[in-house]
Amino acid sequence: MWSRGKRNIVTLISRISLFGVMIITAALVVLLSAFNGIEKMIEQLYSEFDPPISIQHTQRKTFFENEVDFHKIKSIPGVKNVSRQIEEIIVLRNEQKWINAKLYGIEKSFLSDCNIQKHLLGGIGVNAYADEKFAFVGAELMQNLNVHIGAVNSDEILIYAPKRNVKIRLGKTPFHSARLSIDGAVNFNQEVNASALLWDFQAASQLLGYDQEISKLYVSLNPGYEAQSVKEQIQKVIQNPSFNVRTNLEKNELIFRTSKSERLVVFIILLFVFVLAAFNLVASLTMLYVEKKDSIQLLSAIGMSKKDIFRIFFYEGLLISGWGVFLGLIFGYVVCFLQMSMEFLIIPGANIPFPIVFSLTDFFLIFGSVSLLSLVFSYFPVRLIVRSA
Repeated sequence: MWSRGKRNIVTLISRISLFGVMIITAALVVLLSAFNGIEKMIEQLYSEFDPPISIQHTQRKTFFENEVDFHKIKSIPGVKNVSRQIEEIIVLRNEQKWINAKLYGIEKSFLSDCNIQKHLLGGIGVNAYADEKFAFVGAELMQNLNVHIGAVNSDEILIYAPKRNVKIRLGKTPFHSARLSIDGAVNFNQEVNASALLWDFQAASQLLGYDQEISKLYVSLNPGYEAQSVKEQIQKVIQNPSFNVRTNLEKNELIFRTSKSERLVVFIILLFVFVLAAFNLVASLTMLYVEKKDSIQLLSAIGMSKKDIFRIFFYEGLLISGWGVFLGLIFGYVVCFLQMSMEFLIIPGANIPFPIVFSLTDFFLIFGSVSLLSLVFSYFPVRLIVRSA
């Protein structure tokens, strides 16, 4: 009875250790795949609105168009479009609502490059940028202003932009003002959604009083070309240290680094949890050795060496952890496939399903790390047990 009880305890502990290895392995698969999906989503959100390459002056808010040779930049292999852009902090008003916003005076080519039709709420305004003038606001900004779009009589808003190089006198306004109708609302990323007004470049220039002045140049690329290599060629064409040429990754470096850092921290935490779960494997092997002690003594008496005994229990540990890793990988990828097909987990606030992206590098990283830890927690405890016996 006592022997059967010990056997049941050993079996239970072995199953617990196998289950622990399986769950942590599956968690690594799911979380790393989810982080890959989030990184891909962030990259798409920021790379679609922010161009692959942007050019601006390092010391001045604006620069004149003749300071940069547009034709030479356009002739660089891989360059698709070069579009002008104006940026200015403005105030928008609708009825009694006053909200600070950021004006982007952009050309139609930029809207085509950033796939504006994919990001328009409800598809409203999809044909507006084909006209001479267009105006789009961020989705959150539209709600805060309480602007109605798509109706026959769409709301008009007032735009106030600061005048440059003027002395403020009593009775004179320091702002340029204009009325405009909103054609649609865009949904890119949190920054754009909360504060952006996308307006026709010529209309924005007239409002601000710019004459051949721009804030930035946006450079879009043809498929198959790397932004970093094209950027280096643009720098050779400009040859002016006063201009800063940046890729999209460099512009949003903090965002991408933060995402990768979070991913690394989660991976390390889960490996630490795996180490804690691996102590169940140590307990299982120890109990198995105690339960088989009489049989071990008998085998030793007929000539079995400690090296052979070590191999038996070492392979037993590898078998338990190996099954745990194998089942964990299957379970983890099944959960990921279910999320991709059924979309049962939704990102709070965004109302979109958690994205999942698989990576072969992650597979080998997970398999290699958990296998190495399983090997360590099978080898050293068994070696210590057999040596001290």
